[in-house]
Amino acid sequence: MKSKFRLSEQQRGILNGYAFILPALIFMIALIGYPTIYNFIISFQDATAQAIASNSHQFIGFDNYRSIFSDSLLKQSFINTFLYTIGCLAFQFSIGFILALFFCKKFPLCKIIRGLVVISWMLPVTVTALIFKFMFSEGNGIINQILMNMHFIQQPVSWLTNGGTAMWSLIIANSWIGIPFNMLLLTTGLNNIPVDVMEAASIDGANGIQKFFRITIPLLKPTMMSVLVLGFVYTFKVFDLVFVMTSGGPVDSTQVLSTYSYKLSFSYFRFGEGAAAANILFLCLFVVALIYLKLVSDDEVM
Repeated sequence: MKSKFRLSEQQRGILNGYAFILPALIFMIALIGYPTIYNFIISFQDATAQAIASNSHQFIGFDNYRSIFSDSLLKQSFINTFLYTIGCLAFQFSIGFILALFFCKKFPLCKIIRGLVVISWMLPVTVTALIFKFMFSEGNGIINQILMNMHFIQQPVSWLTNGGTAMWSLIIANSWIGIPFNMLLLTTGLNNIPVDVMEAASIDGANGIQKFFRITIPLLKPTMMSVLVLGFVYTFKVFDLVFVMTSGGPVDSTQVLSTYSYKLSFSYFRFGEGAAAANILFLCLFVVALIYLKLVSDDEVM
């Protein structure tokens, strides 16, 4: 007896599609969705170590948010996060763009050299942070040794224990990590520019500068925007590099939103306030993502 519930070819295709995405959906819900929702919930609770231990954490509304907004360290963390992000993006993008233009040229050992440059991006961030921590150390750091041998400085500089230089040390370290990422994406964008467009411009008498600003930059705009937005997100949410190199010091001069949230949660055990700080970080990145989607949709319409 034939079944009355035979599925059509289209229905089977839809079910197969759902079956393929189900493992990824379960993974997203279990490891991303649930922690995010739980973090949002405890940001409205009196979730201190004592309250959690006695299972007495109660709903307190926006008290955690009011508490951290009255904390001057939140404002300083905001400023430090934006200064760090803007500084890193400026170095990463500009140097990455120059390297992308360089590696678009065909020359011997091009691919090998480009592969060696990418090593800095492939290393774990904690390993890179430890390397730069030793390099910037005051006693036997190689940075001080090089600068003293070149007579730029007369005595070792306390790079990581001085509030005026610690942030610059972090920016240099993170730029070293991010430059290959920018270079790879921008190289891909440059290689996707049609050759016939450049040839037509040359036939029309355009020189190299005119072709760069009239053709290369406009055609590369979507790639550049993607690189900047992705770089902003990756840099803005930094934690491991700052935590390993300075732990937010000295005197909170390198405290960023992520380390501020960690400090509230795992140093002061005020988990509700730490969750509130993490939600503020999430909101900032969410706004950036919405702006990016709006710009992308506008470009597609045009």
